[in-house]
Amino acid sequence: MIAEVIVDIANAEVDRIFDYVARLDTKVGQRVKVPFGSRYIEGYVINLKDSSEVPAEKLKEVGQSVDDYPVLLPELLDLCKDMCKRNHLRNVDCMRLFVPSQLRSKSIKPLIINYLKVCEDYNPDKYLENIRANAKKQKDMLLYLEANLEYPQAELNKMFGAINVSKLINSNVLLPFTKQKIRSPFCEEKNDKQVKLSAKQKSVVQDILLQPEMTHLLFGVTGSGKTEVYMNVIDKVLQQGKNAILLVPEISLTPQVMGVFKARFGEEVALLHSGLSDGERFDEWQRIRLGDARIIIGARSAIFAPVSNLGAIIMDEEHDPSYKSESNPRFLTHDVAQFRAKYNHCPLILGSATPSLESYNLAKQGAYILHELPERANKKEMPVIQVIDMCNEVRNGNTGMFSGQLLEDLENCVKNNNQAMLFINRRGFSSYMICRECGYVAKCEDCDVSLVYHKEDNQLKCHYCNRRYKALDCCPKCHSQYIRMGAIGTQKVVEELQKLFPKVKILRLDFDTTKNKNSLTNILSEFGKTKPSILVGTQMIAKGHDFPDVTLVGVMNADMSLHFSDFRSVERTYQLVTQVAGRAGRADKTGKVILQTYTPKHYVYRFVANYNYPAFFEKEINLRQVSNFPPFAKIVRVLITGENDTLAHDMTGKIFDELKTVHKDYLKDFIYFSAMKSPITRIQNKHRYQILLRFTLEKEQEILDKIYQIVSNNTNPKLQIFVETNPANLS
Repeated sequence: MIAEVIVDIANAEVDRIFDYVARLDTKVGQRVKVPFGSRYIEGYVINLKDSSEVPAEKLKEVGQSVDDYPVLLPELLDLCKDMCKRNHLRNVDCMRLFVPSQLRSKSIKPLIINYLKVCEDYNPDKYLENIRANAKKQKDMLLYLEANLEYPQAELNKMFGAINVSKLINSNVLLPFTKQKIRSPFCEEKNDKQVKLSAKQKSVVQDILLQPEMTHLLFGVTGSGKTEVYMNVIDKVLQQGKNAILLVPEISLTPQVMGVFKARFGEEVALLHSGLSDGERFDEWQRIRLGDARIIIGARSAIFAPVSNLGAIIMDEEHDPSYKSESNPRFLTHDVAQFRAKYNHCPLILGSATPSLESYNLAKQGAYILHELPERANKKEMPVIQVIDMCNEVRNGNTGMFSGQLLEDLENCVKNNNQAMLFINRRGFSSYMICRECGYVAKCEDCDVSLVYHKEDNQLKCHYCNRRYKALDCCPKCHSQYIRMGAIGTQKVVEELQKLFPKVKILRLDFDTTKNKNSLTNILSEFGKTKPSILVGTQMIAKGHDFPDVTLVGVMNADMSLHFSDFRSVERTYQLVTQVAGRAGRADKTGKVILQTYTPKHYVYRFVANYNYPAFFEKEINLRQVSNFPPFAKIVRVLITGENDTLAHDMTGKIFDELKTVHKDYLKDFIYFSAMKSPITRIQNKHRYQILLRFTLEKEQEILDKIYQIVSNNTNPKLQIFVETNPANLS
């Protein structure tokens, strides 16, 4: 037999199939060692066949297997082919998505623990008589093991002394054996509230299960019980002997989701995301592979879990931009989920209170089945959203960050022993430091971005490369001591709140406070248990969290996402503000939302205040159609980055010149075509250039194929060149 192998080398020149003579034990999907040049390297067996076009004398034999089992399911091998074809990716880059890096590097192995148990013919009276009268700890240990049957040896050593343990082992009273310990992620289980589904929820569950070959868009307001729909669908799927994947957009959402699902489904739930320790991720992956876990919950990467026989795939908050990978390999999670759902003949459920315009448009056209949950599950009204004009606040003499109304509502919230959440989508203390004399702004030496001041460390930090600098005492350019802070961040908000409410617990949830393991879970747990309390956070607090005592939500500056030079900025503003507003009044208590803005007359806030997504959709989709933006056109960005500015610039010019022929051949289809420096011209000391193309959908695939071909013909080991379709971020 001949084994077709993809070698584990991230290089386009060797990204092809190599034939080797297979061993008797070689399996499809297995990792093997193969001779390659003068060395042995790892590779993936993607197929076995009877013959090869390569002459027999040139064929080398597959070496030993790296694992005694296939790491790639047949489904994942087919998915790899689809991703490579769809996104013009390298095979090995896709395959690395399917295998944990800890397994590839062999840095993590199963955790084996030494255990002890009493021997099978153990007779308490006989053995206790033979132990010296003063050997109290040995007697206590035997009595303890009678009750516990088996126990880790290290723990027994601590409890009763290593010498006593050794004596009983040597006398064959205790038998040593080993057992693998599963390193499970910490999860605080929630109370499993067996909720009785509403008639509408029951109808949605039934419709989804009756149409398993379709994609279902579940459009339900915040608090409408979408999670309960997911759980009921999964419960039915498990009863059929099938498995399920539930994706959430951010790691910050996993503790609450895991707590609810573990309470309902127990040890059949596994968690997969990059925030786990190496050991936890390795063990969870193995549990999934062996079939010990049947429900997989996680962020984007969990879509590649080695689970077969899927009965449902669910993407919660499907609108979130984090479902699009912005690093190599670039892919859209929706596409991967669609493939796996089709492969398994199971439903794909996209859930959101604020669906993406693309998804809602497909549902309106009939490509997806639309299900709506227009009311909260507890029948309570949605929280009232009050829009505050911050320009009026300034005119009335209030130059602070809190409007008079927000302060008044915060005081009432605290007085009534309730909780509040304040949202500001910027971490740190202030977004920049500027000299008022000469206008100097402190910038990162490796990135073309201003440095953010973090008061806790008294440092300036780059949020792109994480470099740190000493905070400015005086201007390095003109030596002036008149240094002004820029726009506020989460740290500044917390500092001001602590002055205003010194006796109230103020917590902060952002990237800086969640770097340590379990810090995210601890912050959310502490907030949930403390009343009154105020949680200040970035978009990490905006989605999914369910705290029954949150009666007030404050949006500190709703305009932050509105004025980006991105065609999605209005849509993202609607989504973000609506999502964070949905954290208020989720239980029996009435909720209220204070939305602070400097542009209160912008049409987006009218739709937000009325929770009128259908009307917002009609307005925005018409604008997109008139201006020829997605979903009515395709945007492609060719991004060129490298440490050598001249090299990156010249390569951009070369690719741009070659793309001119495509532009000329399809002139009627093109809406926009230009080359330029990226808005952020340098990140991590790499210069960045981009070519933007926008064209109609009529000949979309033809144009895309030509773009990919031109880019693949222009490679340089000193440059990184990527093609992105409808990029989530154009900066």
